[in-house]
Amino acid sequence: MVDVSAADLVSELKILRKGRGIATMRLAERTGSALRRVCRISGEDDAAEIRRKLSERLAELAGKLPHDLRVAVLAAFALHKDAQNPFYQERVRWLARTLERHDRTVRRRVDEAITRLAELAIAGQHPAGDQRWHTEELRVTLALDRPVPESFVLRRIIADVDGVSEVDVPAAGEVEVFHGGTLAGRAVELPDTLRRGERHEIALRVRAELPQPQWLCVPRQPCDLFDLHLRFGAERPVEVALLEQVPGEGVTSGPAVPIDRAGEVHVRFRHLAPGFGYGVSWT
Repeated sequence: MVDVSAADLVSELKILRKGRGIATMRLAERTGSALRRVCRISGEDDAAEIRRKLSERLAELAGKLPHDLRVAVLAAFALHKDAQNPFYQERVRWLARTLERHDRTVRRRVDEAITRLAELAIAGQHPAGDQRWHTEELRVTLALDRPVPESFVLRRIIADVDGVSEVDVPAAGEVEVFHGGTLAGRAVELPDTLRRGERHEIALRVRAELPQPQWLCVPRQPCDLFDLHLRFGAERPVEVALLEQVPGEGVTSGPAVPIDRAGEVHVRFRHLAPGFGYGVSWT
């Protein structure tokens, strides 16, 4: 879906979970444009129809999540039959008792569930063939102690349809293919056409100046694992911040990431949602 981002959808879902959730009297006001698109809500739908479409679509998507995330997201929106308390805070307490976790842990679980829900919703809205493959594993080693920042990129993809013959590459910089295909413009042509479910690895070397002191992966397709090693060398920054599920470039604040004695940082992310940024910034 071109005009709905995962970040927009997550923001609207977090608004929807407040108060009575799906049972709120102000449902039309709390249903933003992204939710209306993924739930196919029209301007002519009244409150009852909006509630029906939201409930059915969110329950359908929740059914694709692991058990704990499914329970978390159903409780968050007051869709669970045992968690229809009038306040979100009360539903969180119910969820904490049910999952036998602390409230703070449960809130993080709800946030994770909402992110996964948004990812599923957007993936499901793509026309057939638009998402042809996704990344199973992305490993990046970035060296900043070079005249021009240089990275080695190892990507393992899985074909989601038959007939995958090329994969896009980073949009900027000098790119070399080490193995896995042939560079053709801003894509790598694969040596063999993949059938649905088949895996393939591509290794690249990329040299590119960084426009600002941060490095972000903003996937266009779902990504199961992203592993980043970043080397500063002798000229170490004052602070490195973790960036996870940020709306895009320009975000600089986040939890601090330690720099080891070699002047390196290592971070890892799982279940990356398309449209969000994952990586680090430094000052």
